[in-house]
Amino acid sequence: DRSPSRGLGDVYKRQIWCWTTPGTANWPAARSVPDRRTLGTHGALALGLALIARGSLGASLDFCHGPSEPGAAAQDRLIQVAALVKAELDQSGAQMALVSRSGLALQRLDQRYSHAGVSLKTSDNAPWSVRQLYYACDEQRPRLFDQGMSGFVMGANDPDEGYLSIVLLPDAAAAPIERATRDDTKALKLLGDTYSANAYAFSTRYQNCNQWLAELMAGAWAPAADAGENRTRAQLALVQAGYTPTVLDVGWQPLVWLAGQIRWLHNDDHPADDLAAARFRVSMPASIEGFVRQQVPEARRIEVCYTSTQVVIHRGWTPIATGCQPGPGDDVIALTGAGRTMAATTNGDLL
Repeated sequence: DRSPSRGLGDVYKRQIWCWTTPGTANWPAARSVPDRRTLGTHGALALGLALIARGSLGASLDFCHGPSEPGAAAQDRLIQVAALVKAELDQSGAQMALVSRSGLALQRLDQRYSHAGVSLKTSDNAPWSVRQLYYACDEQRPRLFDQGMSGFVMGANDPDEGYLSIVLLPDAAAAPIERATRDDTKALKLLGDTYSANAYAFSTRYQNCNQWLAELMAGAWAPAADAGENRTRAQLALVQAGYTPTVLDVGWQPLVWLAGQIRWLHNDDHPADDLAAARFRVSMPASIEGFVRQQVPEARRIEVCYTSTQVVIHRGWTPIATGCQPGPGDDVIALTGAGRTMAATTNGDLL
């Protein structure tokens, strides 16, 4: 799973991931060079406000350059995590899955997951590669990428604790999404021209990574044959289907103003009522999964988390406890390279 990420039409080597920690690197083991990242939390925004006050915002928010990669042992553990995720996908019998990964900095906004995409068993890139939207720093525009599962896992930006969500759909619901994802022409028709990490879910002015996926799903599932022909029609399909964006309650008016001052954050696409209430309504993995449960009640979910010593695999829609704590019936697998051998149990205990 060390094949390079594949961009539609080219390989784009520097990207921004949705709602992740500023200044963290997209490690070479994840098949990219260091990138710059967007801001997505009270803490990051507050830092940005302080930087504005000092007149140093432009120099301080150069996120296309980040710190060095983690050590070989940490990378090896994350590759083991990716292998376990792919094993779960293989065992599911599915041909595609909706996958999301955690970001370090969204807990203050009550969001565990920051970035979602479509994982394809028979991807042209590598088995179970994830097709998703990135921001290409070199071109300063959004692009679509196919990324191997190891790279996707490493994008959680934390070698010591991270979370992944896998949503499995019945064949009748999965097939149209898989077809739309594989169709480069259709997938690119729904790619916005301008990236914004906090893009309003019902505006075509900007687009974030998760919004592309929400619009792709709406176009694939809508009764109208032309629902996926452009973003306007896809968003109309979302509205008609009752899609509910995630509400990010900023809670402090100066932070709303700040969003208009930081690159990759915007407020000029959001309704005035939302801005007055210091909130943004955006597409996040949580709203995408909520949409799936609304439209396809029989959909299944697997949640995977890891620490520096173990992986927990939980089946069902209830979340794993904070801190990657296993519950009754969860699989717990010890990671090699931590003084333990691979072992698993189904009762929440380490062997």
